[in-house]
Amino acid sequence: MKAVFHGLLAGWLIAAGCHRPTAPAAGTGQSAPLRVAVASDLRPGMEAILAALAYQHPDMRVEPVYGSSGQFYAQIAQGAPLDMFFSADVQYPRKLVAQGLALSDSEFLYARGQIVLWARGDSPLAVETQGMEVLRDADVRKIAIAHPDHAPYGQAAVAALRHFGLYDLVEPRLVRAENVTQAAQFVQSGAADVGIVALSLVRAPPLSDAGRWWLIPLDSYPPLIQGGVILRGARDREAAWQLRRFVMSDQGQAILRRFGFLAADGS
Repeated sequence: MKAVFHGLLAGWLIAAGCHRPTAPAAGTGQSAPLRVAVASDLRPGMEAILAALAYQHPDMRVEPVYGSSGQFYAQIAQGAPLDMFFSADVQYPRKLVAQGLALSDSEFLYARGQIVLWARGDSPLAVETQGMEVLRDADVRKIAIAHPDHAPYGQAAVAALRHFGLYDLVEPRLVRAENVTQAAQFVQSGAADVGIVALSLVRAPPLSDAGRWWLIPLDSYPPLIQGGVILRGARDREAAWQLRRFVMSDQGQAILRRFGFLAADGS
């Protein structure tokens, strides 16, 4: 059965463009790990949270998978074998509650995300001083963003471009990635000249030492209120509640602030 589960889960994740960690995140004593779908912008913060959680619950094992919130929502709605969902947009968990696929009393708002304009360290583009105006430069041939059809950070990027009156100018040069982590990878690899990505990603290795960024003002895009939920089919609800409690604790929130997240109320 275990092999069957992992085969099914792998199929769902490949279809959703998601990525597994290279090793279990915490503990070894639990026979059935908690299967958690995590928006890709949260990966650095989630890895730090799971490392801290392991000290409090050494027998608890969590198996996070990372990808686009919209794609996770679609896969969960189709029956993907997952226990929890951390979304970059709280509207997706709320839809799952409304559809009876998640526990109505488990919804939580864990953070507010921020976006930045990011370029590699060897780029001649002065993103840190020129901000969004640098996108008018003819040398900026490709601009990476997460795909706005299913990625909240892509939707925020489009909104910011429109706010600055740049969308029509740069739309032919946009490179749309499956999720915001892939958008950052496009810039890092040289496949794009610059990208609009999550602050949480550029404040963590390996990107923290690989480039320069400009913080896009919060009033230029709708609030990225990030939320989570425990799915109705969760195998170990107590473990799911433990993870939820830790993320919402002072310690969990302090970890998220370290990666550039704001509190869900914007503070």
